Amino acid sequence: MTPRTNPSDRWDPERPSPVWDAPLDAIEGAAEVGVLVFAGYGLNCEAETAAGFEMLGARPRIRHFSDVIDDPTALEDVRIVVFGGGFSFGDHIASGRVFANRVRARLGDRLASFVDGGGLVLGICNGFQTIAKLGLVPGLQRRAGDPLAPQQATIEHNDRLGYRNGWVRLRIEPESPCVFTQGATGSLLEVPSRHGEGKVLLDPAFEAEVLEGHLVPVRYADAEGNATEVWPDNPNGSPGGIAGLCDPTGRIFGLMPHPEAYLYPENHPDWIAQRDAGCLPTRGSGLGILAGGVRAALR
Repeated sequence: MTPRTNPSDRWDPERPSPVWDAPLDAIEGAAEVGVLVFAGYGLNCEAETAAGFEMLGARPRIRHFSDVIDDPTALEDVRIVVFGGGFSFGDHIASGRVFANRVRARLGDRLASFVDGGGLVLGICNGFQTIAKLGLVPGLQRRAGDPLAPQQATIEHNDRLGYRNGWVRLRIEPESPCVFTQGATGSLLEVPSRHGEGKVLLDPAFEAEVLEGHLVPVRYADAEGNATEVWPDNPNGSPGGIAGLCDPTGRIFGLMPHPEAYLYPENHPDWIAQRDAGCLPTRGSGLGILAGGVRAALR
């Protein structure tokens, strides 16, 4: 379990507890949604990611990336592709850089066609680092039929150097087109954050377009719900509290914290206090991110 590493910041029973406006149960029709979860090269969060989609009734399949590139049918019957967390290629050069180069060279054209056909992409932690370097987010000025966009954002070392493992609050931005975050009530989403390179930096040439397009679906927030750059609420110093990015369609989303690590209420460090207060959720709130993707895939 990821610890709450700021002991003075305890769970507040007065804070509104619902985060999603629909129950986080199996979704009607979800069996139609095939989900491809990449494994291999140092990735290590594929099992819990697949488990979350299974809880929603979808059909996840974990596949090593080397098997995918050798299988021309790998993206058929798939509606969501997930780049999960871990340490691909040992974070050599920069987190996600080597994996992104391999994806662009070996799967780039097929991935671009998958996106053009309405497919969804989710990148979590190392997966976010990878899809940012692939140009999938924010993915501006790319038209259908084009190759993957050039890189327009990167993720750098945390301002406080070193690996940070702790729970954070995410403020979900209601104006964002991101399909994975739609259905939020406005409450703060608490999820674990585990990374040493998480500071999101936008190419200055695209920053205004990203902000005007509301392509920042989630921001690190303080206890009052305000976006923050202050440690430890913001574990890496991302300007404006940026915790994730999406593309203009909202179907491609990357974020640094780990929603797949909060599938069960007992994952939360204050679950006993929630139980005693009578407001323990039936499912972990991180599942809502995955549910947003499944519902969008069915539309």
